[in-house]
Amino acid sequence: MVAFGKKLKELQIQEWKGYYIDYKLLKKKVKHYAQQNEVVEDNRDYVLRDFSKMLDEQIEKTVLFLLKQQGQLATRLSSLADHYDEYDVHGQHSDSIIERREGYREVGRDLLRLLFFVEMNAIGLRKILKKFDKRFGYKFTNYYVKTRANHPYSQLRQVFKHVGISAVVGSITRNLADLQDDDRRYVSIYDQPNLDISDPVVESIKAAEKRLLNSTDFLHYLGKHAFIMQDELPSPSSEDNIGNERYHFMSLLLNLVNTFLYMVNTYIIVPTADDYSLSLGAAATFCGVVIGSMAVAQVFSSVYFSAWSNKSYIKPLIFSSIVLLMGNTMYALAYDLNSIYVLLVGRLFCGLGSARAVNRRYISDCVPLKLRMKASAGFVSASALGMACGPALACLFQTQFKIFGFTFNQDTLPGWFMAFAWFVYLLWLWFSFKEPPLEKEDIIVQHETPPGTTTVEIGFSEPLLLDLGKNQEDEDEDEQQEDEDPSDELSEDNRKPVTSIMSAYRLLTPSVKVQLIIYFMLKYAMEILLAESSVVTSYYFVWSTSNVAMFLAFLGLTVLPVSIFVGSYISNVFEERQVLLASEIMVCLGIVLSFHMIIPYSAPQYIFSALLTFVSAEVLEGVNLSLLSRVMSSRLSRGTYNGGLLSTEAGTLARVVADGTITIAGYWGMSELLNITLLPSLVICIGTIVATFFTYNSLY
Repeated sequence: MVAFGKKLKELQIQEWKGYYIDYKLLKKKVKHYAQQNEVVEDNRDYVLRDFSKMLDEQIEKTVLFLLKQQGQLATRLSSLADHYDEYDVHGQHSDSIIERREGYREVGRDLLRLLFFVEMNAIGLRKILKKFDKRFGYKFTNYYVKTRANHPYSQLRQVFKHVGISAVVGSITRNLADLQDDDRRYVSIYDQPNLDISDPVVESIKAAEKRLLNSTDFLHYLGKHAFIMQDELPSPSSEDNIGNERYHFMSLLLNLVNTFLYMVNTYIIVPTADDYSLSLGAAATFCGVVIGSMAVAQVFSSVYFSAWSNKSYIKPLIFSSIVLLMGNTMYALAYDLNSIYVLLVGRLFCGLGSARAVNRRYISDCVPLKLRMKASAGFVSASALGMACGPALACLFQTQFKIFGFTFNQDTLPGWFMAFAWFVYLLWLWFSFKEPPLEKEDIIVQHETPPGTTTVEIGFSEPLLLDLGKNQEDEDEDEQQEDEDPSDELSEDNRKPVTSIMSAYRLLTPSVKVQLIIYFMLKYAMEILLAESSVVTSYYFVWSTSNVAMFLAFLGLTVLPVSIFVGSYISNVFEERQVLLASEIMVCLGIVLSFHMIIPYSAPQYIFSALLTFVSAEVLEGVNLSLLSRVMSSRLSRGTYNGGLLSTEAGTLARVVADGTITIAGYWGMSELLNITLLPSLVICIGTIVATFFTYNSLY
């Protein structure tokens, strides 16, 4: 894998090469500062001013060229409109319509090149800021973004938040829509916001514009929850054949069903765990251990399933189904055996069968790019639906009978039901799953796309490479050596996947660590809320198992509506870092309102505070993982110890600690349980808010 500076050069449009941010020059400057380290330490203010001035000049060069090109596109669109103004749309011959449509498409192709020009500059700018911070620990990004991001004359905003180009996009889209609709079934595209304009150029432009402006919709927002990391370098290809040979719809569906069933398996016992513990002679608060034992095992299963998925997908899924079938059977048999130990071993087996790492890897590795966001959204939707269905099913199991000496009641039926479900799934998996061929790291050249571009795959990435001819082959040896900087994140050695947890940890920057802690905090707060709900509500409000189950199901059902609102509106109005901070504050407020103070504790107070905490945590999870995927090292996008595994481990560890906290707090009595378990949540939440303020500008 070539170094990032060299890759940027390869990706440049040759006739525009003088207008790109000069990543190589900026990297030389950073290296120069490093060689004069003592001088740098004594003249920190000088270095900040000097490097800022150079960055300002580079950005200004790029922005002025961008505005010039945008003006030329607008002129061409205006000329097209004037040229065809004399024709009545209804009276045009088909040849004239085709000619005009092709004219707008040609402008669209040039606009697409301009969008990728801006995107490559944005990526290069982020990389050089990260490199400076890594070398000197100056928090230069924090200083630079803070002083330039919101200034009225800021050109930095033109690179990261440029919106004027939307007018050009709108003009091309509107005219192509008008030419597509020969029967004039509507007045304009503004009357049909969901109109499907089946034009590959328009679709490519929309995709590029969304990435550039970081705009989103419900599908993209929901997909971000899956935290399936992708290569950072863009691909403007309107068609995606990469990965098609590995994609199989039924196999993807089986992965999503596995995700759904596992989440049902996790939460179906929550409403009855305290009652089951009491029936076996343990304290009600022992439910924390019962629920948490599954998470304890998942800490280990996530690692070996992630490693196993490097070689196969069906084998770990079969193993997972068998282990979960055994675990749920043991969970159900514990009642007749009157053994709390069999109960715990059964739940440990359920945790050992967690194949969520395999589910994520299949989507990342085997689903084509054009379907990956939908598959990611399906992964999150399946998880949310399973979370809601688990308690809802528990609500239906309010019965008791015996068959062949085995007891079926509200405590054992969740285990029997899930054992049967995993048996049926295992049969379906065995006959329907198609094992994809192993991924190769060969260079595969695909068909030609927009003029002058070729889509290729190098290793695991899918970047756009321009055909630069023989000039690239004759590159100076000195330039090659300077590009292959061993400190560059994308140099050959540093681009390889990490091989251990410690290696992955060393790649975490302060902002990434803060966001992993935020993920730990929100999962901790949610687990405290869900796991102790049956104990707290039965003590304070004398709720039945059915009441608790319906309440938990209601919480689970809020995930999708909240995601629709945030993804379609909030995330397009506010910056992600603003939503992140606001969500943290709302989680903190929900925790504070949950405390039992002097006044009697009421059901409305509990329901409102729980709803506020849960919904805010869901919003926080989506935006936090979205930001995490942008600031995390690209080396963590693949391999066993990937970013998805790190986030999963952080969340699973939070659940383990939370469930342990509930059990330990039980020793102080039921009257103190609520406040004692909420106190750590509050402390961690306040700590993450403070940490977010310190890393706020690095999330730009």
